[in-house]
Amino acid sequence: MKAIDYYNQYADEFTQATLHVDMESLYQPFLAELPQGARILDVGCGSGRDTLAFKNKGYTVDAMDYSEALVEQATALTGLQVRHTSFYDLTEVDQYDGVWACASLLHCDRDMLPAVLSKIHRSLRSKGVCYMSFKYGTTDRIKGGRAFTDLDEEQAQKLLDQLDGITVLKQWITVDKRPDRDEQWLNVLWKKQ
Repeated sequence: MKAIDYYNQYADEFTQATLHVDMESLYQPFLAELPQGARILDVGCGSGRDTLAFKNKGYTVDAMDYSEALVEQATALTGLQVRHTSFYDLTEVDQYDGVWACASLLHCDRDMLPAVLSKIHRSLRSKGVCYMSFKYGTTDRIKGGRAFTDLDEEQAQKLLDQLDGITVLKQWITVDKRPDRDEQWLNVLWKKQ
């Protein structure tokens, strides 16, 4: 089962498990770098939880997800038309002050990550920031029917070294906030110069 099939089949369960997770501590470092009324792209928005939070804080938000079922749910939750598209197909140039890729790029094939990060970099305006998170580790694995690309600090740095003119603002490890999980996450915040 591909990740997309998983999310289409289990959209309700996924939304139930993630919708009410308190993400404020992750929003803060990202939003602190953005201008008032910034334009944000939520890449792989899932249930729309973060899109709605940013919208409610006064930001202009575009959102996308590759699961049709989650696009429907996120559109209903946020009142915004969420785009049904993949991060592989990101084409915008100089459009966003911030790109939020929370627990989405971990489904990107490892050999495609440099190209996808390059597309995100291209979509950012000068001084734009990107937040991305991966399950902490060094392997590619299948769990529960989904493929995961795990990253550690060194792998993240090697990836970002391939982008021109960026600065890593912050890199930190957190523990999953869902009550039944104890996985660690690598969080990376970087800025386009």
